[in-house]
Amino acid sequence: MKGYNRLEQIMDFLKSHNLVTVDQLVAATNASPATIRRDLIKLDQEGVISRTHGGVTLNRFIPSQPTTLEKAQRSPLEKQAIASAAAALVKAGDAIVLDAGTTMIELARQITHLPLRVITSDLHIALFLSEFKRIEVTIIGGRIDDSSQSCIGDHGRRLLQTIWPDLAFVSCNGWDLEKGITAPTEEKAALKRDLMANARRRILLADSSKYGAWSLFNIAPLASLTDIVTDAHLPDKTREALETLSPQLIIAD
Repeated sequence: MKGYNRLEQIMDFLKSHNLVTVDQLVAATNASPATIRRDLIKLDQEGVISRTHGGVTLNRFIPSQPTTLEKAQRSPLEKQAIASAAAALVKAGDAIVLDAGTTMIELARQITHLPLRVITSDLHIALFLSEFKRIEVTIIGGRIDDSSQSCIGDHGRRLLQTIWPDLAFVSCNGWDLEKGITAPTEEKAALKRDLMANARRRILLADSSKYGAWSLFNIAPLASLTDIVTDAHLPDKTREALETLSPQLIIAD
């Protein structure tokens, strides 16, 4: 098994167990004890897990900022399904804002047949959509964040504060019923708040693997959204809890 896929498998196992031993991870991944120990050292150094004498536990706080390439390798089928469900919300002539991220990139691929005005912070999305004459693209500008290859900072925030889009699609590092949607830095959280603030519909695109995890900075409570689009792996109990909120919950099959 490739190293990256094994780390993902370890993370998935940790999410469903409070305390995990090396032997359990060996059985779950078919890797050697030495390989598992090296993986755990790496995850510990990144702040993802805590190691104790009894085993390891997952830190629910998420400090790391993976690259766009790393994110693209995570839950690709779920992201495609979420993007397809989100694309169904977009109509010809809409003015939409697209946040940065791999699910947003997938959404951009699925709306190229429509005449649209698109405002985005994501460099990949801006360059891709600029190839389509039916789509008018505005990039918000500002300083480039190297982890997401997107624009952040006050320049982009000022532009976002002056527009009134039909739809705003926002991404996050983690989402939770109690803690809302979160981002790893104050700058990103502030930009995402402005991205949604004036939109007629405020739509979160987040796969189920991010539910129950959070980063340091709050973006907004879930109740401030109009729609949440996620995948079919969201547990039934979580669905029931989310359905008590005001946002429309859209499950992408």
